[in-house]
Amino acid sequence: MSKVKTTFFCQNCGAQYSKWQGQCNSCKEWNTIAEEIIQKQEKAAWKSESVSSNKAPKPLRINEIDSAQEIRMDTTDGELNRVLGGGIVPGSLILLGGEPGIGKSTLLLQISLKLPYKTLYVSGEESQKQIKMRAERITPSGDNCYILTETKTQNIFKQIEAIEPEIVIIDSIQTLHTDYIESTPGSISQIRETTAELIKFAKETNIPVILIGHITKDGNIAGPKILEHMVDTVLQFEGDRNHVYRILRSLKNRFGSTAEIGIYEMLGSGLREVSNPSEILISHKDEELSGTAIASTLEGMRPLMIEIQALVSTAVYGTPQRSTTGYNAKRLNMILAVLEKRAGFRLGAKDVFLNITGGISVDDPAIDLAVVAAILSSNEDIAVNKDFCFAGEVGLSGEIRPVNRVDQRIQEAEKLGFSTIFVSKYNKIALKNTGIKIRLVAKIEDVASELFG
Repeated sequence: MSKVKTTFFCQNCGAQYSKWQGQCNSCKEWNTIAEEIIQKQEKAAWKSESVSSNKAPKPLRINEIDSAQEIRMDTTDGELNRVLGGGIVPGSLILLGGEPGIGKSTLLLQISLKLPYKTLYVSGEESQKQIKMRAERITPSGDNCYILTETKTQNIFKQIEAIEPEIVIIDSIQTLHTDYIESTPGSISQIRETTAELIKFAKETNIPVILIGHITKDGNIAGPKILEHMVDTVLQFEGDRNHVYRILRSLKNRFGSTAEIGIYEMLGSGLREVSNPSEILISHKDEELSGTAIASTLEGMRPLMIEIQALVSTAVYGTPQRSTTGYNAKRLNMILAVLEKRAGFRLGAKDVFLNITGGISVDDPAIDLAVVAAILSSNEDIAVNKDFCFAGEVGLSGEIRPVNRVDQRIQEAEKLGFSTIFVSKYNKIALKNTGIKIRLVAKIEDVASELFG
């Protein structure tokens, strides 16, 4: 018998050590290093005779490589297709992470029931009856979806050979284990080895694999960081469980942009795609209230109209409070300093609270102008016309700077029925004969005089 080999891994960051020590030199965490058995058998978990019998690949000149566009698999979900860059690439490995209970399993089960491809849904966390109950709540049909409750990769690959699915979904990677590594499921060694086996399977068979991954208390995907390097695409499912809206982001994508987002609404019958997010991000109210302004922003290629809410009040205590939700607090302090220094508004002794409705976070500098309008509206207690919207960046000298893709922002505002949009006079606007009035402003004082006289 071969000698059992062990090594020590940090359970937080995945760093490897030859002996135990109290603190990890990589992530500086204490008592996270544990011993794991790494002795592997020589036999591979997935082997393809047709692939192994082929000759080794030869190098090709770059102009000899076939550059034909890869045909993607349509997921029948517009939001997921957008985030992935047009659909699932055959042979790719996709990792989906998110908070417990956020809807990861619901999203993938819902998609697998609607896919026109034969799908194998492997669950190591729920029984077949539990999945069936959820499937009946989501959608009554699903003839192409096969459910397997298994955690051993060897058994999973046997079922794959028998069923021959076109897509494989694993829920979750932390529950899988292989016989060739003698450590517990969820450990660094098991996650790395089982993922490597799935990558080998996906690349040799050209069958895409979607993995669900747990996250740590810090919001990072659990397991070694190498897990995110190994897969082709990393998706993050975000949202507050107290709100009904969920956001799907791409943190890494070898086949498309990472700037796109998908928005869903959580309902009793599953997740509903939100094709027009501006409807949920703008409050519908009959009377005009001070302290609100509408900003035109972009998430990837998608324009959004979001509502900025501000509350300015006299500071009760000595030091004024500056609180933000969904907006950079340091940028708010910068804008307040510009308003005081360049425009003469006395806000130094006042509390300022800022909120972006809908529970989303935005770092687009083009919403600066709407933030200024909301703050001044609350300070003057004069409502901004609900048909006005804003798209401009505020500079340190008080000037309104141009923003990118302003034509797309104007078209979205016009489509949603706004009558006037405020943009920088330095923007080059190519649109002609628009139905929305475009107000060109150069400084904060111009905006203040237009809005509040």
